[in-house]
Amino acid sequence: MKIITAENYVTTLKAASRPYHNHYYAMYSSMLGGMVTDPALMQLPIDDHIVHRGDGVFDTFKCVDGAIYNLDAHLQRLERSATAIGIEWPGGLNELRELSIATIRAGAKRNCSGRVMLARGPGGFGVSPFEAPERALYIIAYQLGQPFMKKKPLGATVRRSHVPTKAPPFAGIKNCNYLPNVLMKREAVEWGIDFVAGFDNNGFLTEGATENIGIVTRSGELAFPRLENTLAGTSMLRLMELARNSQTDNANLISVVTLRDITEQEIFDAAELLIVGTTLNVVAAVEYEGAAIGSGTPGPVWRKLNQMLEDDITENKELRTVVFSANEGSKDG
Repeated sequence: MKIITAENYVTTLKAASRPYHNHYYAMYSSMLGGMVTDPALMQLPIDDHIVHRGDGVFDTFKCVDGAIYNLDAHLQRLERSATAIGIEWPGGLNELRELSIATIRAGAKRNCSGRVMLARGPGGFGVSPFEAPERALYIIAYQLGQPFMKKKPLGATVRRSHVPTKAPPFAGIKNCNYLPNVLMKREAVEWGIDFVAGFDNNGFLTEGATENIGIVTRSGELAFPRLENTLAGTSMLRLMELARNSQTDNANLISVVTLRDITEQEIFDAAELLIVGTTLNVVAAVEYEGAAIGSGTPGPVWRKLNQMLEDDITENKELRTVVFSANEGSKDG
């Protein structure tokens, strides 16, 4: 067996590189105290509790045409999740913001995803959070996925998940133990569909593997599940705000915007079924459990809401944190 030493460590890492490493652009590590842009060097300590216990929180944002969209909402949610499990970053939100921007800039891609991971930190292999003497922060800039409807313009298929839903308060904490979400995504892939929908013990809709799910009723109500059993999606909350602000102009499409309990039967009866996420934007789900939703084609509310969100992402200066000027950064991210 080959013995890895300090002298051959980096060359060994480089020899073990894989094609998918080309999708990783830059990484900040508080343990290194700096930034790396060589994917071979994007490493975490094995004794960090985020690795062997899932003891950490994360959030994911996207940079579109040189500016990060809705960054503050993502970092505020990260802070809420961290507070819920007793993790605090000494530099606070301001430093998290500065380092997030710096990481995207180091990646040099005008279009990319960014993920911030705030970890309990290294210090041993036990379960006690007090074993780790200091917190750790990792931020990665990586390839941005294409919005779903760009890939599948005819819409998405959905089935009911068999994976038990997360109970409060864990449903609202974006932690790094994502096993239920992983199993939900596995279901979707193995069943040959696009998404699965979770339900709580009372039979009410919760969320997808990494997505928020809502309905448009035949009376024009735009409804998403109450937040007790779901993660408060930044894109969902922004979409609801946009919908409310445009109700006067779109009264023929949207009568009211609500958070409430949603039954499975209401999905079958809905005029439209919508799926929302940071990378996805707004998805029109046209089939649930093999049955057509509404007309079985993407509907007018989806069309209007998706356009409003896309315009917000590309044009809302208040929510766009500029990282690159017009002539900076590569556009092929």
